[in-house]
Amino acid sequence: MKRFYLLLLAVLLLGSGPFLAQGAEESAAPEAVAEVAAVAEEAPAEINAGDTAWMITATVLVLFMTLPGLALFYGGLVRTKNILSVLVQCFAMAAVMSILWVVCGYSLAFGTEGGMNWAIGDLSKIFLKGVTADSVSGSIPETVFITFQMTFIIITPALMVGAFAERMKFGAMMLFSIAWALLSYLPICHMAWSGDGALFWDWEVMDFAGGTVVHINAGIAGLVACIMVGKRKGYGSSALQPHNVPMTVIGASMLWVGWFGFNAGSELAADGTAGMAMLVTQVATAMAALTWMLIEWMKNGKPTAVGIATGAVAGLVAITPASGSAGPMGAILIGFASSVVCFWSATSLKHKLGYDDSLDVFGVHGVGGIVGAVLTGLCAADFMGGAGTALDTVGAQIMVQIKSVLVTIVWSGVVSWVALFVIDKLAGGLRVSVEEETMGLDQSSHGESGYNS
Repeated sequence: MKRFYLLLLAVLLLGSGPFLAQGAEESAAPEAVAEVAAVAEEAPAEINAGDTAWMITATVLVLFMTLPGLALFYGGLVRTKNILSVLVQCFAMAAVMSILWVVCGYSLAFGTEGGMNWAIGDLSKIFLKGVTADSVSGSIPETVFITFQMTFIIITPALMVGAFAERMKFGAMMLFSIAWALLSYLPICHMAWSGDGALFWDWEVMDFAGGTVVHINAGIAGLVACIMVGKRKGYGSSALQPHNVPMTVIGASMLWVGWFGFNAGSELAADGTAGMAMLVTQVATAMAALTWMLIEWMKNGKPTAVGIATGAVAGLVAITPASGSAGPMGAILIGFASSVVCFWSATSLKHKLGYDDSLDVFGVHGVGGIVGAVLTGLCAADFMGGAGTALDTVGAQIMVQIKSVLVTIVWSGVVSWVALFVIDKLAGGLRVSVEEETMGLDQSSHGESGYNS
C-alpha cells in the first residue's frame, strides 16, 4: 500500500503542476518521484505466469527434439546392426549433459564474474548454488531458464554423433562429448548469450536461438571427428543404405514440431517476438523442404522421403539464428538458400572431398548454420520485413555475423582436434575394430540387437 500511495502522490503532484505554486511544485514533486523510483528499484523481479507456462512447454518441446526426435531421425538412417548404438548415444547425451550442466555448465555459460568474461563465465553457481524455487530470471523462475538451456546442451553434442555413426567407440564418444561440451559449447554459449562483456554480445552478433552456439559449433566438431575417426568400412565402394526410412521421416517430423520450442522459446516470453519466431520457423522449414524436393525431382527424376526430410531439417537449422529478427520474406529466402547450399554440401562437396560424414551433420547443421547466421544480417533489415539490425547498417551487421562464424569455426575445430587427439592416445583408439564394425555396434558395444527375428 505504501508504494501505491507514493505512486499516486507523484502522479498527482506532476499532473497538477500547472495549478500549483511554482515553489511548491519544485520542492514536493522531485522528492516524491525520487522516493517512488527508489522503491521501484528495490522491488524484486516478478514471475509472469503466462511466460512461465510457455517456457515450461518450450522446454519440453526442445527435449522432445532429442528424445525421441533426433534419435529416430538418425536411427532410421543407419544400418540395422547399428540402430541401438545411435539411440543409446542420444539417450546418453540427455543423461550426461544434464548432470554436467548442473555441476558446472550453467555457471560457466552464464556466470559473468570470471577473469575471462569475454569467453567463459565463473563457478559462482557450481552445483546450482544459490538457486531456489524463488529465484527469478527475467519474468520466469530461474529453474525454468536453467532447464530450458539444459535442453540445448543436450541436443548439441547429440547432433555430432551422426557424423561418426557406425564406427566410433562408445567410451571414446562419451569422453569426446564431455570434453567438447566443456571446452567448446560452454564458451561459445557464453560469448553469444551471457550479456555485457562477452565477445559476441559486445560485437552485437544476432544469434537468437543458436546458429553459432548449436549448429555451426556441432557441425564443425562433427566434420573434424569424422575425418579423424576415418571412413566406415565399405564407404565409397558399397551402398550404405538407411535401414528404416519411415523412422527417419517420423524423427524429422518430431524435430519440426519440437523446433518451435527451440526458436520461439528463445524469446523467453510469450509475446509478439515469440509469435513471429514461430511463424518464420514454419515458413523457412516449408520452403527448404519444398526446395530440396524440387531439386531432387529435377535432378534425379524422383523426390525422395529422405530428401524432403533432410531439406526440412536444413531449413530449421538456418532459420534458428534469424528467428527473432527475420520476417516472412526473409524466412522464404533463408529456407530456399539453405536448402540449395546444404544439398550441394551433402552431395557434391562431400563426394568431392571424400570425407565420410555419415548422416550429414556438417553438410546440414554446419553449412546450414553458416548460411543462416550470415543471412540473419540481411533478413533482419527493415527492407526485408525484419525487426531491424543491431548495428546501424546491414553491411556492418553481415560483417559481424561473419566474424562470429569464423570464430566459432576455429574455436570448435581446434578444440575438437585436440580433444580427439588426446582421447585417441588415452583410450587406445577412437574407433572399434574391423571385426566389431562388421558385427555392428549394437552387438559389439551394447550386446543387444535392435531387431530379433
